[in-house]
Amino acid sequence: MAIKWNYKNSNDIFITCEQGGVPFLSFKALEHTKMVMNGFSTRLGGASKGKFATMNFSYSRKDDPSHVLENFTRMADALEVERDRMVVSYQTHTVNVRRVTEEDEGKGVIRERDYRDVDGLITNIPGITLVTFYADCVPLYLVDTRNRAIGLSHSGWRGTVKRMGRVTIDAMKEAYGTRAEDLVVCIGPSICRECFEVGEEVVAEFKAAFGKTHWQDLFCFNGKPGKYQMDLWKANEIIFREAGVPKEQIHTTNICTMCNSDYLFSHRRVGEERGNLAAFLCLR
Repeated sequence: MAIKWNYKNSNDIFITCEQGGVPFLSFKALEHTKMVMNGFSTRLGGASKGKFATMNFSYSRKDDPSHVLENFTRMADALEVERDRMVVSYQTHTVNVRRVTEEDEGKGVIRERDYRDVDGLITNIPGITLVTFYADCVPLYLVDTRNRAIGLSHSGWRGTVKRMGRVTIDAMKEAYGTRAEDLVVCIGPSICRECFEVGEEVVAEFKAAFGKTHWQDLFCFNGKPGKYQMDLWKANEIIFREAGVPKEQIHTTNICTMCNSDYLFSHRRVGEERGNLAAFLCLR
């Protein structure tokens, strides 16, 4: 199943894998740690139909639940992880992070979640796969190579302006003793600067949250009254650098969800009539 990605820059960041007819993206930097299985889904290789075609991971968008479960099954097989040990976020654009234990296994996949307002997940338990959802927002993958712990967080513009990356590091530090200098972090497929138009109210929040020296890198006026182009990739890089993660251990996507909407769901492209992509991270 050949995929012709529209890259924004160098194409040496991801491996495009396919197992059992299921294509997915995998960060080379995370593979090189030899500590985790990682993946980011595409729209291809699933069981869903119509506007959800074909690999939708959301039960809340009125897709056939049996199709969603089959999609989880296929992705688990592709990643060589256990479906029933997956744990799913409950995203509402917060910066709340949940510490995942064995008691959470299967929540959001085969049984109900007993939590909500959770946009980040962390664990140090091998075999549990953390899962978060996307359709333009930014996936943040974190691997603590010293303490063998992982984090996976959803960071839209609201999460980014509240420094979700730093919040996740702080949660991992409290739970597992994580140090920023021991982290390998990846900023996953999401909307690029050229596609992400925002209004003055969003720019005002970023001006308040980031030093003036960063403004030129984060946003620029696009010629339309009150409209700007925002760079969430750069914003999250800055957050990780300021948190103490070495520059060479930060790996930023080159794939925009909106530019590649044939293969990836994009809210900005089609609105609410769509499925959800998912990010996966599992400690070996």
